[in-house]
Amino acid sequence: MIVRLCSIVSLVILACLSSRPCEAADHAPLKKPNFLFIFADDLAFDCVGSSGNAEIRTPNLDQLARQGITFTHAYNMGAWTGAVCVSSRTMLNTGTFLWRANRLKKQLKNEWVQDKKFWSQRLEQAGYHTYMTGKWHVPVDANKIFNTARNIRPGMPNQTDSGYHRPKSEEDKNWLPWDKTKGGFWKGGKHWSEIVADDAIDFIQMASKAPEPFFMYVAFNAPHDPRQSPKSYVDSYPLDKISLPKPFVTEYPDEIGCNKIRDEVLAPFPRTPHNVKVNRQEYYAIIEHLDVQIGRIADALKASGQADNTYVFFTADHGLAVGHHGLMGKQNMYDHSVRVPFFMTGPGIDSGERLNMPIYLQDVMPTTLELAGASRQGVEFKSLLPLIRGEVATSYDSIYGAYTKHQRMITHDNHKLIVYPQINKMRLFDLGSDPWEEHDLIDQPDQQVRVADLRARLQQLQSEMDDTLPLTNEPE
Repeated sequence: MIVRLCSIVSLVILACLSSRPCEAADHAPLKKPNFLFIFADDLAFDCVGSSGNAEIRTPNLDQLARQGITFTHAYNMGAWTGAVCVSSRTMLNTGTFLWRANRLKKQLKNEWVQDKKFWSQRLEQAGYHTYMTGKWHVPVDANKIFNTARNIRPGMPNQTDSGYHRPKSEEDKNWLPWDKTKGGFWKGGKHWSEIVADDAIDFIQMASKAPEPFFMYVAFNAPHDPRQSPKSYVDSYPLDKISLPKPFVTEYPDEIGCNKIRDEVLAPFPRTPHNVKVNRQEYYAIIEHLDVQIGRIADALKASGQADNTYVFFTADHGLAVGHHGLMGKQNMYDHSVRVPFFMTGPGIDSGERLNMPIYLQDVMPTTLELAGASRQGVEFKSLLPLIRGEVATSYDSIYGAYTKHQRMITHDNHKLIVYPQINKMRLFDLGSDPWEEHDLIDQPDQQVRVADLRARLQQLQSEMDDTLPLTNEPE
C-alpha cells in the first residue's frame, strides 16, 4: 500500500524542491534545502526502539521516526570483502551497484575526483558547502572531495586482543567497555562518538552563518566493535533483562565463507547464552550512547534556526547478527545483517509515516541530488521521492544481495532465497510468517515452484548486476 503525503502543501514543496527552476508566488527562487546525513556503523534494523525493540532505549532516533518517514525495509546490497562497510560506503558515495563499484576502485583516487562524480562533489557543484567527520573507509582521500573534513577515522576503532573470544565464562572480566586503557573508541581520551557529535555541532554553527546551503556527512564508528561506552550505559542493561536473539544456535551449521573470520571470533565457540547476552548488552549500551550524541546534534540544528529547511537522514552501512543464527558479524544474507534503520525528516515530509516497500540504503544519495537539483548522471540507485509522493508503488521489484563468492540472495514477494554456491546449498524463508528466518522451507514439496522462480529471478538480477558467479559449484 502506498502511503501518500497527506497535505497538498507537502506535495507542492517536494515537487518544487525536486525540480529546477522553482519559484514561489513572488517569483523569488526557493532557497535550496540543507542535508544532514547521519550514518551509523553496524546498526541492525531491529535495534532501535521505534522498530519494536522494547529492550533498548533510543529516544532521539525514535523522535526522528515520529517526525518523519521510516523506510522499514532498507537493505545493503552486499560486499566483495569481509569489510562490508567498504563496499557499502563505496556504493553510497559513487551511486553505483555492488560489482561495478568494486571495479571502480582504481579509478576513484584519480578520474572520479577530477571529474567530480562523488556524492559530495555533485552537491558542491550544485552550490553546497560540504562537511565530513568520522568514519570514511572509502578508497579516496576525504579531504579531496569535501570542503571541510575533520577527524577522519579508520574503519575499525583499534580492536585489541583482549576484545576477542569473550567472555569465555561468567567470571571472565578481562574486557570492560569503559576501560579507557584498552584504546578503541577511547583512544585519545574522549569517546569517538562524542568527538563526531562535537564536530557536527561545530559544523552546524559554522554553516548557519554561511550563505550557501550545506551537506553534512556525519559518520559514527559506533556501534562497531569494540563496543565501548561509559559504565553507566552498560550497567543500565542487566543481563537478565536481555533476550536471546532468534534463532539461538551454538554455531552456524554450514561453511558459508565467514564462519571463523574476525567478526565471528569476537565471541567464543560454541556460543552460550551468557556470552551472547554480554555481547548484546555492550551493543545496546553503545547504541544508546550513540543516540545521546544524535540528540545533541538535533538540538544544535534546532538552535541554529536551520531545522525547517534541512532534510535529516539517518541510516547505517549494514546490520549485525550479534548472536542471531549463531553468528556475530554482518557477512551473511539474513535480515539482521542486510537490513538497517532508515529515517528521513524535512520540509514537506509528514510525521510518523512508515513505508514498507524495499529500498537500498544508498538511495539516500540520489534523493538528495534530486532535491538539490544536482546531476544524477550515471547514478544507479533510485531517488526516494517518487515513493514518498505516491507516484510509484516500488523502486525495486526484488532485492539482490551478495557476499564475496560464497553467498547470494534474492528477496521477492515477502520470500527470501539464500544460495551458497560453494557448497551447493540453498535456504528459503517466508518473511511474512517467519521474520527471524527460523524455518527453512527449501525441502518442502509445495515450495519447489517458488524456489525455481526465485532462482531464475536471482540469475536475472545477477546479469543486470554484472555478477558472473555461477549459482552451482560443479566439480571439474
